Amino acid sequence: MSPETPTSAPDPRSPAVPAGAELPSHDRLTEELRAVRRPGLAGLRRVRPEALGQAAAAAGYALGHADDAAGIEALLRAAVRRLAAAPGPSPSHGPPGPPAEEADDRRADPLGRAAAHTFGLLPGRRGASAPDRRKAAAAVYGVTPERFRRGQEQEVIAELAGAVLALAREAQAGPVAPEPPEPVPDPPARAAGPTPPPAALRRITVHVSSVELLRDIDILVSSENTHMEMSKTFRPTVSGALRRAAAIRNAGGEITDDVLTRELADWMRAHGRTGLPVRPGIVVPTSAGALAERGVRRIYHAAVVRPLGDGIRYHVDPQTLADAVSAVFARANAERDAYDPPLASICFPLLGAGQGGLTPVKAARWLRWAVQEELSRHPDWTVHFVARQPELARLLTDASSAP
Repeated sequence: MSPETPTSAPDPRSPAVPAGAELPSHDRLTEELRAVRRPGLAGLRRVRPEALGQAAAAAGYALGHADDAAGIEALLRAAVRRLAAAPGPSPSHGPPGPPAEEADDRRADPLGRAAAHTFGLLPGRRGASAPDRRKAAAAVYGVTPERFRRGQEQEVIAELAGAVLALAREAQAGPVAPEPPEPVPDPPARAAGPTPPPAALRRITVHVSSVELLRDIDILVSSENTHMEMSKTFRPTVSGALRRAAAIRNAGGEITDDVLTRELADWMRAHGRTGLPVRPGIVVPTSAGALAERGVRRIYHAAVVRPLGDGIRYHVDPQTLADAVSAVFARANAERDAYDPPLASICFPLLGAGQGGLTPVKAARWLRWAVQEELSRHPDWTVHFVARQPELARLLTDASSAP
């Protein structure tokens, strides 16, 4: 997906509180977070926590009293993301499966998960009651709500206060001059394995089109971020276009079932990843929703884009792109014979070339290389590339037999 900047996201380069202004103490922030825990986010306007408001302003999340509650909520979300940050991807680049996903769950910091539950910062949990939020947070540690209240909850709140204070201090200190970006390498000339046969390369076709207009392709691949959050339906992105086209609508054209986001949320919940990132390169399959009417049978959501710490900038590692292509083929081979007729075709957009990602030239080279590597092992698949702009499609044509 082409990532979006949340409307409440700050620009840490322009803090609302000048550098050198006194920040609230950790103890005071901890005290206010304890006071906010019971009423939750919905009670922020009533409780009006002064220290949290100061920290939100210092971090650039609130620009005045009218924005205090929204700014504090945005700050808490950023602090929870900071606590939940998992280590980098496993050195193993094999196709994703339950063992890798379970290991990823174990590597994620439970402090972030428990904090998200405690304050209702997960989708659909904003208005949950205090007992329900505590029960969900306790389940992260596998303890009773009462034991969590007397033990881990105190640590979770204290750590969240520390993350809040760190965000405020970093923003107040001002931007650090960025280091020159390292040059993105080209893909290897050849990986181990046989050269793709000419017949396999003739099975690659490039389309100049919007992805949702394609017909009779079994699997469409969508580029998502590592939180599996699809683009808004009005965004001119592959993710937004597929979300819009797959949605079920009533006779008046109103969306009654946002199929892809619903199924992604179900997968995240079932795998314990709600509110947390998945491993970069992982692929999550969903149905095609309304796109089934165009002959599409599956949508594969590839976690290619990784949000950086400030939530504004994004990064795509070319190896992650290659891992995602490998995972797409692995998933497709596993599901192939579950359909009648069997799955036979896959369509890739120009993965990794969106906001904050690779240059289109680098993305095209890595995508072509990764697909050709997979076709050398699985030459019976038909592959399609799609790009809206002719100049982007031309970057992919040397992997195609199409004119």
